[in-house]
Amino acid sequence: MGLSDHLFLYVLSWSNFIFKQMNLWKNYKDALFDTFPDMVRNYEWANWEGKKTKLVANLYTHPYFIKSREVEIWSEVSCIYNNIIYPKTGSNLPCFGMDLMGFTDKKVIIVFDFQHPVDNYLFSVEDLPVYEGEYRFFEIGNHFSKNIYIAKCTMSEVDEHVDMFKKYLTKYKDMVELEKPSGYEISSYKDFDTYMTKLDPVSGFLKGQFGADKSESLVKNFLFCYG
Repeated sequence: MGLSDHLFLYVLSWSNFIFKQMNLWKNYKDALFDTFPDMVRNYEWANWEGKKTKLVANLYTHPYFIKSREVEIWSEVSCIYNNIIYPKTGSNLPCFGMDLMGFTDKKVIIVFDFQHPVDNYLFSVEDLPVYEGEYRFFEIGNHFSKNIYIAKCTMSEVDEHVDMFKKYLTKYKDMVELEKPSGYEISSYKDFDTYMTKLDPVSGFLKGQFGADKSESLVKNFLFCYG
């Protein structure tokens, strides 16, 4: 086998690896949009290339949602998908948030939950697991529910949690369709976004990859713009 053949195999294997990274959360995203087929992309807010890192941010709308704001970040070794659904107001509904974080092949953290916008509001749903552990970024009873789902695994194991993700999404869809929220009081999310801005653990990483201005803009003008 000549040098050109070795080079071809290297490029092919590397391309396959990157493709795998970009599609790490495919089944989760499919589940989300299958559950809410009326959720449509409104516009692309960002499409950035950083230091061997790419970031794409999109905004979606839905008849019962003010917005669903989505950010995906991937690099040579990682893929992170974050999305929070903000329902229309007037029905005391929680947001639905997901942090799907693949840092390396062996370090993956999966989090999804019903995130109530009211401070110190203990929200729970019947027939779903109750989280018994502790995790420093998630304060159960303050914008995070008793049912917060946190799992640690490897990249090869991420799809083992898709069925539970679908179950949570179905519960959320049932809540939303029962209430049919119609209000548009974004001030209802001021405390929530303020809290999440303080909690957000990715600002330092974003600053290192895309610079201080872009990092600050993403957090304040897109991720948590109601704070």
